[in-house]
Amino acid sequence: MNTPQQQIPIHYTPDDHLNRRPHVKGPQLGSHHTARYYVHRVKESLTTRVSKLICSIFLSLLFVLGLITFILWLSLRPHRPRFHIHEFSIPSLAQDNGLASAQATFNVTARNPNLNIGIFYDTMHITLFFQNQNIGEEPFNVPFFQEPKNTTVLYDTLSGTRLVINEARWGQLVAARMHGLVTFRLEVASAIRFKVAGWESKKHKMHANCDIGVGPDGMLIASYRIPKCPVYFT
Repeated sequence: MNTPQQQIPIHYTPDDHLNRRPHVKGPQLGSHHTARYYVHRVKESLTTRVSKLICSIFLSLLFVLGLITFILWLSLRPHRPRFHIHEFSIPSLAQDNGLASAQATFNVTARNPNLNIGIFYDTMHITLFFQNQNIGEEPFNVPFFQEPKNTTVLYDTLSGTRLVINEARWGQLVAARMHGLVTFRLEVASAIRFKVAGWESKKHKMHANCDIGVGPDGMLIASYRIPKCPVYFT
């Protein structure tokens, strides 16, 4: 009769526990990886780092270049000239029979608001309208150049053949005066060019329309000195 085999108990000493190889689940790094494998991994890591560095440098340069371009565009972008009515009067409008001595005096300023850009004005033409009808005009035949941040005063008097008002038109002016306000429109027209250093733009046909209001005394009403005249190009 066979006797069951007795199992011999195994006891581990503290040193034996330290020397035991731990059981690791899953794949283990084998010792079969060659030196070529590790060299490839190092090269791959270096290539990735260099690529990221080059991309960072390129994007940084692109950002700086874009910022500089934007700043230059803001500083060199041409702004339209600004026109304001400072004085306008038809003194004889206060008299019912003032047609014979009728004359219109105006004072208009043209302002170049640009910091680094000059403006060339070709022949300038000023026309006075009443109820959208031309009643006077004055050509300025002398071209001129306007420096940056500079203001030019356009001052003259329309009278005689330059102020075309007949009896019927004068009657309309007197009738409007009875309501306390007579409105006119002064148009300034010219061809202008912008100049930056040695560069000049092509010609642009410019028009400035200034609304004018005078009281029963024929003098400009203060509120019409405030707004700037709309400027547009054609």
